[in-house]
Amino acid sequence: MTARKSALVIAPGRGTYGKAELGSIARLHGLRFSEQIADFDAQRTARGEPTVSELDGADRFSVALHMRGDVAAPLIYSASILDFLSIDREAYNVVAVAGNSMGWYSALAMGGAVSVADGFRIANAMGTNSQAHGPGGQLLFQIVDEDWRAVPGLRDAMFALVADIAARPGHALSLSIDLGGMLLFAGDEAGLAALLAEAPPTPGRDPLRLAGHGPFHTPLMQGSADRARAELSSSLVGVPSLPLVDGRGHIWRCHSSDPAAMWDYTFGHQILAPYDFTLSVQVAVKEYAPDVIILPGPGDTLGGAIAQALIGIEWQGIGSKADFMARQARDPILLSMGRAEQRALVTK
Repeated sequence: MTARKSALVIAPGRGTYGKAELGSIARLHGLRFSEQIADFDAQRTARGEPTVSELDGADRFSVALHMRGDVAAPLIYSASILDFLSIDREAYNVVAVAGNSMGWYSALAMGGAVSVADGFRIANAMGTNSQAHGPGGQLLFQIVDEDWRAVPGLRDAMFALVADIAARPGHALSLSIDLGGMLLFAGDEAGLAALLAEAPPTPGRDPLRLAGHGPFHTPLMQGSADRARAELSSSLVGVPSLPLVDGRGHIWRCHSSDPAAMWDYTFGHQILAPYDFTLSVQVAVKEYAPDVIILPGPGDTLGGAIAQALIGIEWQGIGSKADFMARQARDPILLSMGRAEQRALVTK
């Protein structure tokens, strides 16, 4: 019998359920996980909201509807957690869990700190609460070259400019998410406009304003944090059964973490301060040395950021995009469940 491979699971966040994913929850999970989907639908119905089944089963994808926070969050959580439950545990031993931004709520359920049902309750509520913020949004900048190597000096230059803009009267701007070879900055409209006007040239894609996204992971989200703490009781959170690596690179160890502290982080720091996804991946692979990293759906857009985080520390000799692609062809280290051929390696 082939020995099980150890696996780090990383839950995706906002922006991953798109046109290509429409109908995927029913198609991939409708039979096996009908009870879980029915519970998710019942929770939405009780809140007077369209069900996951209705949203996933829409005739066509609507950016105005499906990318909205109160719709995107429950769809992404549903797809992610059901993918996680589909992992073949005879082939893979999950040793730790992490997530990106909203993916932290999925990670809480994957790691056993909350139940699957309560994880949906949290993600669903936070999809609505995430819309409670001051004016502003997020801008995405690439800081690596075409081979996913860091452009010398660019990161420091971006942070220096952001600090300068943030110090100006009437401007709010700060790091939102450190995302592998990309940086997401968030702020008010004045701060974002100044950053767009004054940013140094960056490689690859042009700076991108993320549609439907607020100034996540900044103090401008205080209204979201306040609503979360009022609505989501600390009794929802318990001790995790798997180690969880959060957006600071902090490890919540199984059987020894303080649930009250985890609740406080989840609805405080996690909402109001930068999310260092790069560090969380790097800490997780260094601490748990997984044979593979499994990326549940929806989609697989987080795969590049994971690879870039590994390149940042030259994990197992992977120092460039070319190295990563060669490793994927020879002995895949990243298995994206949003890709049919890799999904087949992960599910039973």
